[in-house]
Amino acid sequence: LQDTQALQPTVTMASIEATPVANGKQFKPPQKPLNAVFSSMPTTIFEVMSKLAMQHQSVNLGQGFPDEEGPDSMKTLAGASVFDHHNQYPSLFGVPELRQAVARHSEAHQGVPCEWSTDTLITVGATEGIAACMLGLLNPGDEVIMFDPMYDSYVSMAKRAGATIRAVRLQLPDFSVPHEELRAAFSPATKLILVNTPHNPSGKVFTQAELQLIADLCCQHDVIALSDEVYEHLIFDGAEHVSLRKLPGMMERTLRLGSAGKTFSFTAWKVGWVTGPAALIAPVAKAHQFLVFTVPSSLQRAVAHGLDNESSFYLNLGSELSRKRALLAPKLEALGLTVLPGQGAYFLVADVSKFLREGEDDTAFCIRLTVEAGVTLIPISGFYVTANPPKHLVRFAYCKEDVKLHNAVERLQAYFSKDL
Repeated sequence: LQDTQALQPTVTMASIEATPVANGKQFKPPQKPLNAVFSSMPTTIFEVMSKLAMQHQSVNLGQGFPDEEGPDSMKTLAGASVFDHHNQYPSLFGVPELRQAVARHSEAHQGVPCEWSTDTLITVGATEGIAACMLGLLNPGDEVIMFDPMYDSYVSMAKRAGATIRAVRLQLPDFSVPHEELRAAFSPATKLILVNTPHNPSGKVFTQAELQLIADLCCQHDVIALSDEVYEHLIFDGAEHVSLRKLPGMMERTLRLGSAGKTFSFTAWKVGWVTGPAALIAPVAKAHQFLVFTVPSSLQRAVAHGLDNESSFYLNLGSELSRKRALLAPKLEALGLTVLPGQGAYFLVADVSKFLREGEDDTAFCIRLTVEAGVTLIPISGFYVTANPPKHLVRFAYCKEDVKLHNAVERLQAYFSKDL
């Protein structure tokens, strides 16, 4: 880190994203317009910060993947399944073992009954499930309500389906739902609302009252709900996760998203699922068919085993994450950061206003912190789609080894004491 002070002024978003010219030659790119949605998107903030973290060998608390992995029994079964079963295309809906396990899991943990043969679809992670839902359910001109800040995949896939985004900004400091703004967002053009609880990036768990308001408005306006519940087991501090599909009137108009990556800390496996009424699953399955068709069967069988036999792992995630948050939060507050409330997922949002230099926003702060302090965080403004996002908040992913959390705090303490 000795030489980073001199390097820092030249490190910008533009310089990080720049691609060197191949072999020193300048090649003329195609002149015809590319896809308007995807070609106009900048490099994601996750990719930018991860690349910078590797370059400077920082402690990376930016990207949300856990250090601890899931049960060994699932790894063993995934390997054995390659030899014990055929390795040809499984059903596009998923192997029966996993679809049945997903249905059992839904009823056991959320009290939401699910007919496995018609109401389940296995996807390549929840992200592909999001894409299939958007493409299968939306038409050009439909409006989709989303809560700002949000996971970046939501907007891109809704726009690709031709939809218009109606973003409702959650209120700081607790990311609560603004009731009147939400009511005003509904219109005759509203086709779908996307709800993510527990919430990324804030760690918020939507309250029963907030979910009931959403359910009432969906029923009143005949709106479909897409409920991203991938962090359903990652809750603590007395919070309770309630599925939107469980509420009166929502069973036939809600699709739920789940994820083995979040439930078992196997993010590389990319196994997810969508559950919901057969009438909504059918078009989503058709979109899924032409996106990826199916999911590796050996991994599906391993996840089925995990859902049925390794509940102790995912049911203990909440208490372990609560311990890690309790380890990190007081140390950050002692440094002068203000920690915002959170009861779920593995994200902590902190106010860094005290440490921003003149003219500096959250993105520039996170770049400076990576280069000079050796700690990588994610700026919260990157999760917003509405204009004028807050630019004084950063996200910590604390699903890391304790030694890594201690190391990050020590580096921040040394850096901030010098900076002040």
